[in-house]
Amino acid sequence: WFVYNDESAIFDNDMLLESNDSLDILLIFAGLFSAVLTTFVAQTSQALSPDNDAISSSVLIELVALQRAQANGTSLDAIPAADTSFSPSRIDLWTNGLWFTSLALSLCTALFSVLAKQWLRQYASFVSGTTRTRALTRQFRYDGLNRWKVPLIIGILPTILHISLFLFLVGLVVFLVPLSRTLAYVLAGITGFAVVTYFVTTSLPVFYAQCPYRTPLS
Repeated sequence: WFVYNDESAIFDNDMLLESNDSLDILLIFAGLFSAVLTTFVAQTSQALSPDNDAISSSVLIELVALQRAQANGTSLDAIPAADTSFSPSRIDLWTNGLWFTSLALSLCTALFSVLAKQWLRQYASFVSGTTRTRALTRQFRYDGLNRWKVPLIIGILPTILHISLFLFLVGLVVFLVPLSRTLAYVLAGITGFAVVTYFVTTSLPVFYAQCPYRTPLS
């Protein structure tokens, strides 16, 4: 039991150090990315609401027209009603939809990263008792860690953040279309190249065992 406890302690320390380092990087990147994305969303989300200034201007124009018609003795029925209807453009809907989804995935990554760190802390919590009790408790916890797919969950979190980043880039392409098609095409090419490269490098380990581009998805 002494040998088992010593060897398992070395194994657990390496595993926990690697997992916590990965989660720390995810938390930092997700936090910075969410902050940047929130800035974009705060601006573009305004396009989903009606422009109160434009509506007020339309109503004022209608009132002036009605007053002039009344002063000239013109029929009020001939004055068109102010257009107060509002419908966001398809570009605005797509841009905000992609960016809000990206923001939600980024925040979910941060949330589950925090949860995973708490799971690992609980796994590594001190166990009192005899060497046999500590060994059995450690093995019980380790079996539970694998049975409930904690390493797999930690491994999938970067992929969720990657999807969030790709959605942001696609939304950025859509956002640039009405502003500059040239910039939109350039960014679309860069995004397409990144996506293709991502899927190719993720798939290569399936066909080549020696390929180092290995992830939990591979």
